[in-house]
Amino acid sequence: MHELAQTISATWSPFVLVAGLLLIGHVASGEGLFRLVGAGCARVPGGGVSLFFVTMIAVALVTAVLNLDTSVVFMTPVALYAARAKGTDEKAFLYGTIFMSNSASLLLLGSNLTNLLVFSRRATLGSTFARHMLLAWIVAVMVTIAVVLAWRWRALRQAVQTPTRSKTAFVFGPGVLAVGFAVIAMLFLSRPALWVLVVGVAAELYESVAKKRVKLHDALSVTNPWILSLLFVIATAVGWFARYSSLTTHLLRHASIAATVTTSALASLVINNLPAASLFAAHGVAHPYALLLGLDLGPNCLVTGALSSLLWIRIARRHKLQPSLWTFSAVGTVVAIVAMVLAAPLL
Repeated sequence: MHELAQTISATWSPFVLVAGLLLIGHVASGEGLFRLVGAGCARVPGGGVSLFFVTMIAVALVTAVLNLDTSVVFMTPVALYAARAKGTDEKAFLYGTIFMSNSASLLLLGSNLTNLLVFSRRATLGSTFARHMLLAWIVAVMVTIAVVLAWRWRALRQAVQTPTRSKTAFVFGPGVLAVGFAVIAMLFLSRPALWVLVVGVAAELYESVAKKRVKLHDALSVTNPWILSLLFVIATAVGWFARYSSLTTHLLRHASIAATVTTSALASLVINNLPAASLFAAHGVAHPYALLLGLDLGPNCLVTGALSSLLWIRIARRHKLQPSLWTFSAVGTVVAIVAMVLAAPLL
């Protein structure tokens, strides 16, 4: 029982933080923040290439600040809106959003659940983590943009239309303030989970009761408490099992950076990156930042590698699109391998 209690103690905070970030993202979306971002991207001068570049930078920043699942849920429609507003290639924006969300989740501890799980037993400030990951993050972001541009260059270079300048409804409110608070908390607090959750809940209650802009059942559908609870149980079970197993100790306790990146990337494809993070986090590893490089970028190879990709498929279908699993793997594998090879020496 002591081992189980220790595992739960190390596992609960990442899921609480993600729930808080999803709530904050939901309130900010209701205030029009993401629509404002999409409209701003669509008004960028130039053609499809410049629009794609700016939109992907926006996706990368939202991912880093509000978690990759929040980015997938709210920025996929933004990217599609921007592409359709200018009449340019939707495929680049659709696939680029999921690849970027995974790639850009390296920067902050709260950007990806795997980051939080691996560092759950380390009292590491978010600013320290960000400084260590910054160069690798920049490389991963630029590689993602370059690979998708090379793949869809001809389609993005085709003539585009000038978007209509319609007024975008935006209200500066608690959602935007909560976003700012979340950034500060994740950078400067070693345990920001409860603070972010409290602010997220408070913002939701204010918006639903005082302003009546959002409904609480919508917030529950966004946070998916049952899915988060199931993932928490799976992560706890895997972490508990790993405490009684020496497998991860032998694998990564003395492994090189290259071996750590490769092993964690393959593990994310075989058992999904969340259980893989719990498995490796149960024992010390020589290169935890390299471990995250594989866990965060590896899922670009297979749609089953991360929860974010499954959310992305559901959103794409909601917007009358049918993403190809073969295309996802073919392009995503190039993104993942090139980014890992170029970023690993920077860790």
